[in-house]
Amino acid sequence: MNKNLERVYNGLWKENPTFVLMLGMCPTLAVTTSAINGIGMGLSTTVVLVLSNMLISALRNIIPDRVRMPAFIVVVASFVTIVQFLMEGFTPSLYESLGIYIPLIVVNCIILGRAESYASKNPVIPSMFDGIGMGLGFTIGLTLIGIVREILANGSIFGATITPLNDYHITLFGLAPGAFLVLGCLVAIMNVVRRNMEAKGKPLPAVQGCLGGDCSGCTLSSACTGKTSTNKADDNIGKEEE
Repeated sequence: MNKNLERVYNGLWKENPTFVLMLGMCPTLAVTTSAINGIGMGLSTTVVLVLSNMLISALRNIIPDRVRMPAFIVVVASFVTIVQFLMEGFTPSLYESLGIYIPLIVVNCIILGRAESYASKNPVIPSMFDGIGMGLGFTIGLTLIGIVREILANGSIFGATITPLNDYHITLFGLAPGAFLVLGCLVAIMNVVRRNMEAKGKPLPAVQGCLGGDCSGCTLSSACTGKTSTNKADDNIGKEEE
C-alpha cells in the first residue's frame, strides 16, 4: 500500500483515535449530542490537525528541542484561533453549540500526540496524510456516537425527525452517562470486528510508539514515567557523581 494511503488507513481503522486509542474523550463525550455537532467538531479538529502537522513537519529541523512542546502549542493555538473565527463568522449556530470545546482543541491530545510522535519526525506530505487519516477517524467516531445519541434521545437524525421514534425519547442518551454507554457499545463492536479479523488470520498490528505506550523512543518519557532522565549518558553521569 502507498505510504500516504497507509497513513490515512491507519487513522481510520488501525489506530482510530476514538475507538482504538481512546484519545480526545472530552469533546467526544461532551459535544456528541447530535450528529451535526459531531461532524462539526471532527472536521474542525481535522483542519487544525492537518495544518499543524504540515507546519510542524516543515519546521522540525528548526525548532530547538528544548522548546519543542511550547512551539507545538503556539502553532496549534494559531490554527485553532483561525478556525474559531471562521466558524463564528460563517456557522454561528454550530459555533454556539460547540462553545468552549472549540478553543480546547489547542490541548487535544490527538493533535499534540501526532505532532510529537509523527509530524516532528517525518516529511511534510506523509505528515499531512497522517493528519487527514487521524482527523477523519476522529470525525467518523464523533459522528457515529452523535447519530446514535440523537436517535435515542431526540428521535431524529441530522435534525430531521424520525416519525416512528418521535414519541420515544430516552433522555439518558442526551446526558454524559448516555455518551459513555454509546461509546462503550461502539468500542465493543470494534473489538469484536478486530478479533474476527485475527481469527481469520488478518490481525491488525499493535499500536506502536508514544500513543501505544511505548516510551522507548519518546523524548517526553521522563514526564510520563517520572524519571529524572531518559538519556543513558545522563544517567551514567548521575551515577558517577553519586
